[in-house]
Amino acid sequence: MNFFRHRPFGLPAFALLLIAAAGCSSADDVPSVAVPTPGGAVAQLCRHLDEVLPNKVDKLGRRDPEPSSALTAGWGDPAIILRCGVARPAKMADPEADGVEVNGVGWLLEQRADKSFRFTTTLRKAYVEVTIPAGRTGDGMAPLVSLAPAIKKAVPEGIAD
Repeated sequence: MNFFRHRPFGLPAFALLLIAAAGCSSADDVPSVAVPTPGGAVAQLCRHLDEVLPNKVDKLGRRDPEPSSALTAGWGDPAIILRCGVARPAKMADPEADGVEVNGVGWLLEQRADKSFRFTTTLRKAYVEVTIPAGRTGDGMAPLVSLAPAIKKAVPEGIAD
């Protein structure tokens, strides 16, 4: 008669439970985002943008999302998220779409169902998307004011490929 039970990797059940619980939660609750997959020229512009992005946006410290990438950045909690090299939003074809210009950078403005805002640059060689969570939309333009100098420096005007 066999009194031993087989456990994967020889770990006790309690240890397996702890490992499983740790894998389901994050101590620092870092946001996660989909990383864009632009072509080579746009990816290079995005890497340059990452190098010149400010450490603070709207007085919020930088807190990049996972997975770590030069194509994404974040500030605060809940995070303002920047993704560089996104696809051209379909809404840009709508002549009735809302747009704003902030410190020399044009943006398509979209309010989402969850009351957050998504802004996407217009007339730049790469599309840069900034999502502002619903809890931070009081002065929705403040993050764009903080980001405009870096975008103007790293992403030239023109039409994205």
